[in-house]
Amino acid sequence: MKITLSSVLLLLVTVFFAGTCGISFAADNFTIAVDPGHQLRRNNELEPIGPGASLKKAKVAPGTRGVVTNVPEYQLTLDVSLKLRDELLARGYNVLMIRETNDVNISNRERAAMATEAGADIFVRIHADASENSYDIGILAISPTGNNPYVSHLYAKSRALSDEILSATVSATGAHERGVLEADNMSGINWSTIPVTIIEMGFMTNPEEDRLMQTEEYQRKLVIGIADGIDSYVNKRSE
Repeated sequence: MKITLSSVLLLLVTVFFAGTCGISFAADNFTIAVDPGHQLRRNNELEPIGPGASLKKAKVAPGTRGVVTNVPEYQLTLDVSLKLRDELLARGYNVLMIRETNDVNISNRERAAMATEAGADIFVRIHADASENSYDIGILAISPTGNNPYVSHLYAKSRALSDEILSATVSATGAHERGVLEADNMSGINWSTIPVTIIEMGFMTNPEEDRLMQTEEYQRKLVIGIADGIDSYVNKRSE
């Protein structure tokens, strides 16, 4: 192959652009499944919480609702996830949206299966939190434990994904960091076949955070933080 000055300059420009944007060269070959949590109607039918599990949970829980705004969680998660989709596409990633409307009926097991069937590299599940204590605030990430009976082999990557997204989102928003919760009872995690995390963006039961999460400015900060965390994860995995 003949190397020309123009080809060298093109390569240098590409390297500079990728470096300044924080995007891995592998971004265009990297697929992210984005799952806006919950849906318009709950589904109380039961499904196993993981492959071969005897314990069963509802296929889709109802989610929470803004204590002040009265906005349901399923609407907030969709609003943020659609913005996240656009941001990730702009950064060069491939994106699978588990849902793009509220009027669906997709169980947690089915959501994980959709991510697998699409050949996604990571599974990012977007949720908001609730508490009986209205003073509880902050962002939380959830990953499986190292001894998870269903996806222990995904622990290291899922924990790294959770750490990166949590750190970047807290940095972008200035929110209180609640850390990474490791759990084995999340169906959408236990059925996953790829690195997975749940991001709890804030408490809809806290009046201040409820109002804040309904603003375009704060949703934009959440999106940038989540996308930055994904960038960091992808770049570190490719080093």
